[in-house]
Amino acid sequence: MSDSREPPDPLLSPALEHKTLLWLVAGFTFAFLGVLWPLAGAVLWALFLAIVFFPMHQYVRRLVKRRSTLAASLTLLSIVLMVILPLSLVSASVVEQASMLYQGVKSGQIQPGQFLQQMMDALPAWAQSVLARFGLFDLPAVLQRAGELLSRSSQAITSGLVGIGQVTLEFVVSFFIMLYVLFFLLRDGGALVGRIERAVPLRPEQTRKLLSQFVTVVRATVKGNVVVAVVQGALGALAFWFLGIPGPALWGSLMALLSLLPAVGAAMVWGPVAIYQLFTGMVLEGLGLIAWGVLVIGLVDNVLRPMLVGRDTRMPDYLVLVATVGGISLFGLNGFVIGPVIAAMFLVCWSLLTDVREENAESAPLAPAPAPNAGTAAASAPASAPAQDREPAA
Repeated sequence: MSDSREPPDPLLSPALEHKTLLWLVAGFTFAFLGVLWPLAGAVLWALFLAIVFFPMHQYVRRLVKRRSTLAASLTLLSIVLMVILPLSLVSASVVEQASMLYQGVKSGQIQPGQFLQQMMDALPAWAQSVLARFGLFDLPAVLQRAGELLSRSSQAITSGLVGIGQVTLEFVVSFFIMLYVLFFLLRDGGALVGRIERAVPLRPEQTRKLLSQFVTVVRATVKGNVVVAVVQGALGALAFWFLGIPGPALWGSLMALLSLLPAVGAAMVWGPVAIYQLFTGMVLEGLGLIAWGVLVIGLVDNVLRPMLVGRDTRMPDYLVLVATVGGISLFGLNGFVIGPVIAAMFLVCWSLLTDVREENAESAPLAPAPAPNAGTAAASAPASAPAQDREPAA
């Protein structure tokens, strides 16, 4: 009797459907990331701010009796008043002082060449001979070569200035997109986390561990770096104001920005100023600035950063430093958060893999040991002997 059943259609195979679906998910995921790439900074900072301020949003949500839209609006308004508005005021002050400093240099009231000449004249003879050997002691020639280099690059500078309007427009658009995305992340953050937990093809406890570590690292890195930057910048600006150095807010903001580089960031600003003061006869001011930079500004970095960043993320200080510097060099300013996040996810993924391998090793059945000789008593022992009667392997 012949079999009249038709062979199964290979196009209806469940394995083929699953592979096709995986390829579609991967393809459109990469396409969606490509669409988001021009606005990656705005979306990332919306995500970072939502994570940092989500506890405050939950508190506000309880106050307004769980009205999510109202709570998200109030939280967003608080972020604008507490973070964005003060940052805008400081930025305006920095721009004003930078403009005044530029006008002073242009009018001749501030002469950087004279400052450099005073420093070179104060150097010992051996240092002057080393600079002269490399052709760096003749300051007018050095300044002339620098002027020629600037004149050759004037066309590039002019083209860059022409694009300022476009950059400003892009910044404004990105800023409002960040606020818009931030509002919906605050309002619908809990539902989004639930969808991610269901969609990620891992066990629920593994997904929760990954998400928990991601949130912890972002919150600790943003809070830690921002607090350290603000404190170091304020202390540096205070020292420069006390010493009468022009543009204290400008140099304080520069110290705050460079403080994203752990251990050496702020010293790149106050260090040269202190050296200049020592070489030009202002020994007391130079020693005081060095003491303030090492004992006060440096103490902030050495104490607050490990407490706010390393402790919560449970990462060693050297890994935080390497991840931060590498992230900034690769992703720009956003890298001071992205770098530590990638490092933390690297550690937690390897930890999850180690846990899975240990679980599989414990659940795997023990292979029976081969009998040494067919006639020995060990060979005649029953294979089903209890595990507690066997000697542990060396």
